[in-house]
Amino acid sequence: MPLTLRDLNRATLARQLLLRREALDVALAVRRLVGLQAQQPASPYLALWNRLAGFDPAALDAAFAGGSLVKATLMRITLHVVHADDHPAMHLALRRTLRGSRLGDRRFAETGLTPAEADALVPDLLAFAADRPRTGAEIEAWIAERAPLSPRNVLRVMRSIAPLRHAPTGGAWSFGPRPAYLAARPGSVPGDEDDCLRELVLRYLEAFGPASVLDVAQFAMVHRPRARAALQALSGRLERLEGPDGTELYDVPGAPRPAGDTPAPPRLMAMWDNMLLAYADRARVIPPAYRKLVIRANGDVLPTLLVDGHVAGVWRPAEGGIEASAFHPLPEETWDGLAAEARELLALLAGRDPRVYLSYARWWGALPAAEVRVLPA
Repeated sequence: MPLTLRDLNRATLARQLLLRREALDVALAVRRLVGLQAQQPASPYLALWNRLAGFDPAALDAAFAGGSLVKATLMRITLHVVHADDHPAMHLALRRTLRGSRLGDRRFAETGLTPAEADALVPDLLAFAADRPRTGAEIEAWIAERAPLSPRNVLRVMRSIAPLRHAPTGGAWSFGPRPAYLAARPGSVPGDEDDCLRELVLRYLEAFGPASVLDVAQFAMVHRPRARAALQALSGRLERLEGPDGTELYDVPGAPRPAGDTPAPPRLMAMWDNMLLAYADRARVIPPAYRKLVIRANGDVLPTLLVDGHVAGVWRPAEGGIEASAFHPLPEETWDGLAAEARELLALLAGRDPRVYLSYARWWGALPAAEVRVLPA
């Protein structure tokens, strides 16, 4: 029997720890989730708060400081938090995408370097950033001695093609607005680029499946033939399923697939939450009419209300609580659940940054809202 959108929704919620909060160590949780989108420093904290029972943000601080979790440019050429042991293989799996995104860019042409010359800088840069964090200004100065034409654009390239990680710089969420960089520690990898991609695809299906070829390509931002080849190479370890409209889906045998009518609690999701970005077909979590409202044209992904497992609106801090804007009417029972979540979120933010995400408030003026409430009023 074909899987419905609700079936896919519940499978995603179960694997993303959103049907119930679970008691997991933060590093183990990140491994289970593959990674956490991290363009905005607060988002990994809020992502784990939504998923872990008794989440203590100090535990995530410690994981960053101790290096068991690292922040680096990876999937979709964006910043992610991943387990340090996973980083080497993930970076190798995505190297072709990361190089292509930067070395084929107009700004790289302005540097005067060839791709081979850019690659040749990587080992020396990693040695420069091996013993202590280096600021962007320090790396630019280092680059200027070797590629003086446009060191800032060379730095942009190096942030992607070199296995660098962001070093914690302090502040409410471990990372401030001015990044510093460290060479990522070397680690074992299961073979070549294609072997590493297959491992990443398997991990993706465990955390986000069932999924299609297009979903896999979107998650990793690799070309469809590479995604298809990886799935075909894994065929002996995967199930093939039929999704809505006859879409061919792949999944890991025995992975959770709860019934479509499984209850799903409301959540106040972080900006850029991975669940909203991990699929080409996002209808399993975002109603099509709302997609352009919460994923903006410039790439910003707003903090959302998750109701019955689907995006139903957006939220932001406000005087006296959390302002929740619903795109359609919600029952009082749902508002009560969101208010309970808001109380917990406000307690987390109070010790960190009560005004989190307010720099993105420009988007709210043009958003439709069936109802707006300040929670937990």
